Formats: sequence, C-alpha cells, structure tokens
Amino acid sequence: MSGMGPISTPVKDPELVRVRREQIVMAATKLFAEKGYHKTTTREIARESGLGTGTLYEYVNSKEDILYLVCDMIHTQVEDRLRMVTSQGNTVVERMPLIFNGFFRVMDELQEWVLLIYQETKSLPGNYMEYVLAREERITEFFADLLRAGIEDGSFVIEPEVVSLMAHNIVVLGQMWAFRRWSLQRKYSLETFIETQTSLLMRELVAQER
Repeated sequence: MSGMGPISTPVKDPELVRVRREQIVMAATKLFAEKGYHKTTTREIARESGLGTGTLYEYVNSKEDILYLVCDMIHTQVEDRLRMVTSQGNTVVERMPLIFNGFFRVMDELQEWVLLIYQETKSLPGNYMEYVLAREERITEFFADLLRAGIEDGSFVIEPEVVSLMAHNIVVLGQMWAFRRWSLQRKYSLETFIETQTSLLMRELVAQER
C-alpha cells in the first residue's frame, strides 16, 4: 500500500510492516463494513486480524491510522484496475468503453468500501484527509487525461474547458452503483447499468461523423 509512509512504526523490517498492515486492513474493512467505523474497536480489529492488541499498536498508532490505510488500499485497487484496462484497444475511442466497463465493475466489487470512504473520510485527521482526497482527485484526473487525449486525436467533441467536469461526472456515475444501490440493484443488473452508463457517456463524447 502506497500510503504507509506517514505512519510511524518501531518495526524495522519494511516487508513485515507491509504484511502486518495488510492483515490489519483486511480485518478492518470487514468489520467497518459490518459494524461501521465508529462502532468497531481496535481490540476487535486486532482479534479479527489474528494479532494481539499490543502487536497491532506496533504497526499503527490509532484507529484513524487504520482508516487511512483502508482508504489508501481502496484507491490503490481502483487505480490498479484502471491501469490494467487502459492498455486494451488501440485508440482512445476504442479503449474508453473498456475502461468504463472496468471502472464500473471495480465499483461493484468495492461498493462497501467506496461507501465507507465517503461516509468516514470526515473522521480522518487533516493531513490524512488531504491525502485521501488527493488520491480521489487522481482517479478523476486519470479520466481527464483520457478525455484530453481523445480531443487531441479528434475522437471526442467536448470542449476542453469542460474536461474536468466530465471527468468528475464519469467518476460519480460509477460511484452511483454504490451510493444508490438500495434502489438501483433492486431494478437493474450490473450489466444493464454498465451498458446504459457507457452508452450515455459515449454519446456525449464521440463525434457523430468521424
């Protein structure tokens, strides 16, 4: 996980720190999803992770540290998935539906965690919150860069000044599957959601005559 640096630890072995923190994060995400962040104790996280409470505190200093690592892990998984699908297809316009598909599917797989970030980011200390929001912005900027590339090669017809807004729109459309799942998932399959959202976005982006 890329965000380990700011959290101090007396443990000198970086690989051991990575392994133990992954154990802690996996346990925490399970408990946070089941009970909520505020109702979960560090003692419960330690027990779920297979570590003693004292051992847990060798790798993190607080429950806020754990939430920070959870948020960092979620963003890393989203970014890794996007990088995987970006290499598919030759042109931007060919790759974009594949990228939307990959993004919407990872939003489905991580829906509990996506919801967790938006519900609990406010519980983070200021420096951690800034980092988490910067990671969120990085995902938006990933889409903005693709949109600019599509404008550059003539694939997309949107104006450059609305690129950032459209990139935010793409991210929010994907996150909708998590935020509005209480309604959407009673009426629509994931396949229908992906097909409809992709069609909507591509109609906005692609020139009618190319």
